[in-house]
Amino acid sequence: MVIFSALESMLPIIFLIALGYVLRKAGWLGDTFAPSASRLIMNVALPASIFTSVLKNLTLKTLLSLDTGLVVCFASVALCYLVSAALVVLLKVRPGRRGIMVNAFANANTIFIGLPLNIALFGEGAIGFFLVYYITNTISTWAIGTFLIDADPMVKAKEPKASAQRKRGIDIKRLLPPPLLGFLVALVLLLLQLPVPSFITSTLTYTGNLVTPLSLIYIGIVLEESGVSSVRVDRDTAVALIGKFIIAPASMVGVLAAYGALFGALPATEAHTFIIQAAVPALTVLPILANEGKGDVRFATNVVVTSTLLCAVVVPIVYALLG
Repeated sequence: MVIFSALESMLPIIFLIALGYVLRKAGWLGDTFAPSASRLIMNVALPASIFTSVLKNLTLKTLLSLDTGLVVCFASVALCYLVSAALVVLLKVRPGRRGIMVNAFANANTIFIGLPLNIALFGEGAIGFFLVYYITNTISTWAIGTFLIDADPMVKAKEPKASAQRKRGIDIKRLLPPPLLGFLVALVLLLLQLPVPSFITSTLTYTGNLVTPLSLIYIGIVLEESGVSSVRVDRDTAVALIGKFIIAPASMVGVLAAYGALFGALPATEAHTFIIQAAVPALTVLPILANEGKGDVRFATNVVVTSTLLCAVVVPIVYALLG
């Protein structure tokens, strides 16, 4: 049952990646499609998706009741950041891969794989617990993760003097990337309990729905351009996968144990939800973030593809260990 649920969540992702590969191979998608899709996702579709997801899945009452779980989830994610940062230094991971690797440890594909898995394993009654992790993951990704990727380009090219002078000022787009802005605007509306007209919500929902298919098609294009043989488990990919499937859930287990010893254990379903979500594959948009931040797109694609495929094996094992 668990294996079937994991496979069912993965198959649409694999098929869409394959579609991008085939369309690029057939010449239907030109050289300008991938960079254009990347900009569309980052600046338009992703902010819309996050905005509508927050308003759809959260209420003020729910938000105010999630404090305990948020402490646990943020502590676990913080531990992942610390461990991954230490490994990046110790292993001398090359520029362009560092931010991607840290994100692979700390952040997860909660909506498109994590949510259906959680419902299949724990039922609709665990949605509230899932939302705790979703909030943590959203804030972590767009307030921290994107900046780490943006600050780690593959090559730091020399800039013209005029350009360097302009960058000394405050760059609002770097300080508030569109996805984070979408989250913050939705949070403000939620806290103030301001209604959003239905036509705006519908428009943003349609726009936000572009994120997953376009991101996966983008991955397929990258695979076609770099060759399927480029998907392999090299040292850095292996470390990212160990971080994603072993260190991240182990960090959550450790934080839950510490919290339980100090303040009392969380309900079993809540704790199990957090552990499963910590073991969910890497963000689908990781290659998009790498492209926008001038990072190693092939490495990001490698991490997404391999972690998604391994999910069908890892999640059932983690679930079995939970008893």
